[in-house]
Amino acid sequence: MKRVLLSLLFCLLSANSAFAVAGSEKLADPKLEARAVALQKELRCVVCQGQSLDESDAPLAADLRHLIRVRIKAGDSDEQVEQYLVARYGDFILMKPPLEPNTYALWFGPLGILLMGGAAVALVIVRARKRLDSAGR
Repeated sequence: MKRVLLSLLFCLLSANSAFAVAGSEKLADPKLEARAVALQKELRCVVCQGQSLDESDAPLAADLRHLIRVRIKAGDSDEQVEQYLVARYGDFILMKPPLEPNTYALWFGPLGILLMGGAAVALVIVRARKRLDSAGR
């Protein structure tokens, strides 16, 4: 748990993504480099979780950016690169995971938490009003 919190703190404190890809890592072909950058923006950093690979300065994100370039340079299509990473990290690595039964938690989890929080607040308010009404009589 401490490692996750420290990693998250590191990602939040290192907001400057100007060094996301070192000059030596960039692909020589501008079209291939544009594909790599587009893929980086569609894939989530599994350490930072709230940032794309393009935004993250985490060491794992740098490794994944390098891996994307290696696979593109080897001739893989964008879909093949995505499938490769999804096979290793699951649908969570996608910034927009597909709507399937195994990803319902990713899509509807935040809404469910929001509804449960709203229900809890409403319950507290109703109970407080009942106490005030019974105390006032």
